[in-house]
Amino acid sequence: MSAAGTHWLKSEDWWSVWIGLFIFVLSLGVFGGADILGWGAQMNTWLDPGGAVKLASTAYQGLPVLLSILFTYLFLLAILSVGACFLGADLKQFGIGFTVVFALSLLCWFLGHYAYIAATPDKLGAFGIGWSLNLTGEAGFILALLAGLVVGNFFPGLADRLKAACRPEWYIKTAIVIMGAGLGAKAAQSTGLAGAIIFRGFCAIVEAYLIYWALVYFIARKYFKFSREWAAPLASGVSICGVSAAIATGAAIRARPVVPIMVSSLVVIFAVIELILLPFLAQWALYDEPLVAGAWMGLAVKTDGAAVASGAIVDSLIRAKALAIDGINYKEGWMLMTATTTKMFIDVFIGIWAFVLALIWCTRIDCKEGETVRLREIWNRFPKFVIGYVLTFTVLLTVCLSFPEKAAAGQLSTGEGNTFRVLLFAMTFFSIGMISNFKKLWEEGIGKLAAVYLISLFGFIIWIGLFISWLFFHGVKPPLAG
Repeated sequence: MSAAGTHWLKSEDWWSVWIGLFIFVLSLGVFGGADILGWGAQMNTWLDPGGAVKLASTAYQGLPVLLSILFTYLFLLAILSVGACFLGADLKQFGIGFTVVFALSLLCWFLGHYAYIAATPDKLGAFGIGWSLNLTGEAGFILALLAGLVVGNFFPGLADRLKAACRPEWYIKTAIVIMGAGLGAKAAQSTGLAGAIIFRGFCAIVEAYLIYWALVYFIARKYFKFSREWAAPLASGVSICGVSAAIATGAAIRARPVVPIMVSSLVVIFAVIELILLPFLAQWALYDEPLVAGAWMGLAVKTDGAAVASGAIVDSLIRAKALAIDGINYKEGWMLMTATTTKMFIDVFIGIWAFVLALIWCTRIDCKEGETVRLREIWNRFPKFVIGYVLTFTVLLTVCLSFPEKAAAGQLSTGEGNTFRVLLFAMTFFSIGMISNFKKLWEEGIGKLAAVYLISLFGFIIWIGLFISWLFFHGVKPPLAG
């Protein structure tokens, strides 16, 4: 086998592409009437544990939940074991470690969906509860991180036995490849929206990636003295879309795994604060500018789940106030649609931004003085999972645009792929926690990270986002109901 071929089979980066594309191709079966991955186990927000787990497709609705979980575990174990074999891992140790990591990560994902933890304000009535922590199901990621920290700090013997399956970068890169398909399907849906919403989405990209990112990076470097390794993922996490952007940036600049995970944890925590405050602030100040409010939620709230939830809350709050005060009955869903579309446009360019940063780091930051950077070095630095991300995005976008009657199949396909994406995310957080310890986390400066996040988010990101949302959506109204 050639050296190039060997490299393609010995790199975690490349195996994230192969496995992510394999799951993606299987998920496309629904377009031809073959529901291949519909048995996957997904999670509902729950009060009754018996209703927590659901199947990815109704085609398998007769399958017992325990079998669904077992099949999900065996499928991931099988395909990851193939990659682990080529990567030189001890398959027995990998299998044992993966089993424990999967089980604990799944448990955390399950607990994170408990209604008193995950339910957003617009869902409280459906569960018959008066309060929740409003964390959305992404609280499972934080629980997985905490569980990993407990194992790594207090059970070092167990952590040592699990280290063969502790591969956070591999897991997260594979998840991002799968995520591209979901964004492709969302992009296809957006082609029918008003031109103003599409244009606003494009402006959000320019704003987030050029204005926000540069400001956060400058503050982190100049005033808090963070190294580039910390400042770049922090800038991406605060200014773009949180978890995925921070991790993709960390991979592009070859930061240590602990860096983007610490940033991601802060993203989820601060998203909760935004979810609690911003929709009610929008109701108070923007009830007569509903699409400004929707765009603001999509731009300001950093995690996908919290951004969509905030859009749903704003939609209901502003429609109710506009009807009560002005007698105007707006059609449901347009504010939510605006928030989701704005967020989607930001998400789409994660891969592009990772490539841009990889190029900058290779040619300007990590290069040696007097040396010319070869194209091969740029290629070596390029995060290969971006190739898979772009492929899955492009294929789903093309299919959904070419066959609009297959839109439902596109949603089912990406939903089935998402089954494995979220589990890989959870295993990433657990793995990072397991290889970290409290002392090092504090020494790395998590307190200073939180300070930069707080200053940037509430000091200028939210307000610049509000200004530009007003600039492009002022006077644009949703259609009236009926």
